Amino acid sequence: MFISNAYAQAAGGDTTSTLMSMLPLVLMFVVLYFVMIRPQMKRQKEHKAMVEALAKGDEVVTAGGLLGKVAKVGETYIGVELADGVEVQLQRTAVVQVLPKGTLK
Repeated sequence: MFISNAYAQAAGGDTTSTLMSMLPLVLMFVVLYFVMIRPQMKRQKEHKAMVEALAKGDEVVTAGGLLGKVAKVGETYIGVELADGVEVQLQRTAVVQVLPKGTLK
């Protein structure tokens, strides 16, 4: 008397409505890939190539903001001369940028 009747839905379902409901999610992942993931992978590849190409005499900027000239090159570490007689050891990956020759005086 107070309870209404419940009816079952039809079996199956519309596949086009399922695909259309998933379309915004798929579109969001595609946009995320092209806006965030792909450019980051490109930057990582460029940084890796720059670090591998470091040579003695290159003028570099480190992640800490130090500017210096590469004095020693090792497999994982480099020696950077910050001033006359002042040399620090850094990981190769700490180099952020290689400056053009003659930038430091």
